Amino acid sequence: MTGTIFDIKEFSLHDGPGARTTVFLKGCPLRCRWCHNPEGLKREEQLMVKTARCKSCGRCFMPCEHPECQLFKRCIHACPEGLVEISGKKIEAKELAGILMRNADILNFNNGGITISGGEPLMQWEFVEELIESLDCHTAIETSGYAEKDIFKRIIDKVDYILMDIKLADREEHKKYTGVYNDRILENFEYLKSSGKEYIIRTPLIPGITDTEDNLKQIGEIVGDNPWEKLKYNKMAGLKYPMLGMEYMIK
Repeated sequence: MTGTIFDIKEFSLHDGPGARTTVFLKGCPLRCRWCHNPEGLKREEQLMVKTARCKSCGRCFMPCEHPECQLFKRCIHACPEGLVEISGKKIEAKELAGILMRNADILNFNNGGITISGGEPLMQWEFVEELIESLDCHTAIETSGYAEKDIFKRIIDKVDYILMDIKLADREEHKKYTGVYNDRILENFEYLKSSGKEYIIRTPLIPGITDTEDNLKQIGEIVGDNPWEKLKYNKMAGLKYPMLGMEYMIK
C-alpha cells in the first residue's frame, strides 16, 4: 500500500509518551484557519518555495528534463540556495516502517515509539493500517477524530495511544472555523472513551476563537475527568503559507 507523507520528525517529546519518531501524512478533511501544517492539508504533492530568501535569479523557471519537476513547470534542483522543494513523498507502508524502526531500540529505551500524524492520517487509513501492522513498537496516532465511525474504530483498536483534538464545542462555530461540523468527532470521542485505550484530548488555544471562556467550559463538560491538554497558540503558524502560495486566515 502506497501513502503520501511530508515529514519525519525524530526524537519528538510532544507527540505521545516518551521519545518518539513522528511521521506526518498529507491530506486533511478540515480547513482550520490556524493550521500550522498547511503542507499537510492537500493529499497531493505540492511545490514549496522559501520566498523570503529568494533573489529572483530565475534559474528555477528555466526548462529542465527532471521527471519530478515537470508537474510543477519549475526545476526543484536549480536554485543555488536550495529554496525550492516538493512537499510530499509517495512511499510504500513497509518501506516506511523500515525507516521508522531504525531507532526502535533507542525509542523503546526511552519508553517511546512511533506516532502517526498529519494532516489527518485517517484520510489514508488503509496505508496507516498496513504501517501499524508493520511496526514492532509502541504506536500512537494524532487525529482530529473526523472520520467515518467504522474507520475510526478500526484504526483506534490497532494503536496503543491516541491524541485527539476537540477544538470547538459549538457545532456552528466548529463549521465556521474548521469547515466541518463536529458531530462525527464527538461521536467518535464517545467510542474512544469506551475503547479501553490510553488517550489524551487536546485543544489548541487560538486567540478569540478556541480560547474563550465559553468554549473551554463546554469542552470541559464534554471531556469530563478524562485527560485534557490545552496547547499554546503557535505564533509562527502562518510562515509556511506564502511558500505554498496559500493565504493564512488568522490575522
